[in-house]
Amino acid sequence: MSSKRILTDRESALPALAEAFREHGFEGASLASLSKATGLGKGSLYNFFPGGKEEMMEAVLENIDGWFAKAIFAPLEHGPDPAAAVTAMFDDVTAYFRSGQRVCVVGCLGLNAAGETFSGKVKAYFARWISSLAHCLEVGKVPPGLALELAEEAVSGIQGAIVLARALGDEASFQRIVHRLRSSLLDAIDRHG
Repeated sequence: MSSKRILTDRESALPALAEAFREHGFEGASLASLSKATGLGKGSLYNFFPGGKEEMMEAVLENIDGWFAKAIFAPLEHGPDPAAAVTAMFDDVTAYFRSGQRVCVVGCLGLNAAGETFSGKVKAYFARWISSLAHCLEVGKVPPGLALELAEEAVSGIQGAIVLARALGDEASFQRIVHRLRSSLLDAIDRHG
């Protein structure tokens, strides 16, 4: 008996599809590589995703957006304790990106030609992250202009840390950068709160 789980619905295929897109990129992910990653035949993939690879990526992005909305954006937008929300964001992001060893699918789409197809989703993801974080900082009494600057710096810093950690093969660089970003935001809340 195989230890590989049999995927029986569209939803259960999404994590494997996301990993395949992380590994190969949107353009580089062939139906064969997506089939191999999910353990589903091409026919089953088309049964679950009649729109082909574009629909698969769309579903992966919806899944990622759902996770970020629940785990990252909502606590930043509605949490009563800004310092706790910022700390939780960095903890969750560090775990999600596995300390920089897991590529950001949305970030990759924003960097290549396939990003045009999904530009609205890419823009909304980053805009909401920045907006949510800036709002959280404002709740912590950080002035709006500074809150926006710090939020942009933090989100771009996290994304850059992912790229750097992968390029260097050095998880510690991700940890150091994220630690500095976290400290910068918490210091701003302490100074203004």
